Amino acid sequence: MSNKPALPTSPPVGTRAEQLSLLCPRDPGPGAVGAVQLSLLGQPAAVRLPAELWRSWLDSPIVVARFEAKRYVRRDSRCWPWLGAVSDTGHGSFRAASLPGVSRRGTVPAHLFAYQLIHGVIPRLGWSESEDPVVCHRCDSHGCVNPHHLRLGTAAENRAEWARRHRDPSGPLADVRGPVGRTRAIAQVVRTGLSLGESPALIDARILTVEREGLPLTLW
Repeated sequence: MSNKPALPTSPPVGTRAEQLSLLCPRDPGPGAVGAVQLSLLGQPAAVRLPAELWRSWLDSPIVVARFEAKRYVRRDSRCWPWLGAVSDTGHGSFRAASLPGVSRRGTVPAHLFAYQLIHGVIPRLGWSESEDPVVCHRCDSHGCVNPHHLRLGTAAENRAEWARRHRDPSGPLADVRGPVGRTRAIAQVVRTGLSLGESPALIDARILTVEREGLPLTLW
């Protein structure tokens, strides 16, 4: 039986803090203990975070509650938009803790936090070598923090997927606003809908509209 503290109960789907019951139980795995992980924020710059530090954040009801308050959970296998800060790569940025030093070690990619919240701490994660494991978006939406849209791959695989899919004029990678603009535009319409007390269906319509606004114009 696990001795981990229970996560706080969240309000119904459609509010800023979503029900964690939509998420499957996470399994830390045998290789997580004593591991060192790399994280990326903005331009590729390795920041070493001990696995124990990651685990302390993932096991903290307070930290997890703050994280849940910054993502918008949707049903039907849709993307879950990040509503907080955005890095210059278009990914969400989550300040799990304020740590000393100039490296901002307590600020981590939101999708990385989301993936590990389900699957446990990854022994090593980085963007320094082609074979380093990285968390890849199946949906190609940088601002998505739906763990079911994320998978563990390599940096080489991630680049190859981008090369294959970024020319699709109907896909997220073709957005004329770029990853940062797309992530912020989606987050803004979600925040607007929530502030107006709109239903999940109306907010979904807002998201669809703003996603289409970023598609490149074509003549065929």
